[in-house]
Amino acid sequence: MQVSEAEWTDIEKNIAKTAFDQAYKREIEALLKQVQQEVCSLQELNDLWQLHDFLSARRHEIEGKYNYQYSALLFVFAGLVKDGWLHLQELEGLGKDKLSKVAALARM
Repeated sequence: MQVSEAEWTDIEKNIAKTAFDQAYKREIEALLKQVQQEVCSLQELNDLWQLHDFLSARRHEIEGKYNYQYSALLFVFAGLVKDGWLHLQELEGLGKDKLSKVAALARM
């Protein structure tokens, strides 16, 4: 089900980039808010190390998740929809085949 860059129209590329960036922004804003709350509750050194470990894990997860390669993008979008960072309607304008693949993968 890989979709090469050649199979994306310029309009689809613009829609995909906008949706991708919006989902990333939402997730990063939520992470920043969570970290700000965690920082306020730090009491001892062990709390700081736990926060460090949490941030390291989240960094690895986020860097792995946000892969803007056209061959992987439908899978990325499906995961973002499933996780609530992206909404299917934000992908409107993509080809019906792409939208249906994202929707089907998100339900898995």
